[in-house]
Amino acid sequence: MKKLNKRHIFSLLLTLAGAAAGYFYYRSASCGSGGCIITSHPLVTVLYGALLGYLLTDFIIPKNKTKAL
Repeated sequence: MKKLNKRHIFSLLLTLAGAAAGYFYYRSASCGSGGCIITSHPLVTVLYGALLGYLLTDFIIPKNKTKAL
């Protein structure tokens, strides 16, 4: 099994933090009638939060760029 580098660990942590933030957003801004697409179900809100947390990794730690010839 390969060792995880710092970027992968940081990406995993931000994904989990995003999922937690999505759940807390669901708890605080949930739609009682079920008409709201994002906040009507906790799984959808957690998945959106996890996706945003994962995408935030590229803004904080940019990937290594190769130099063009």
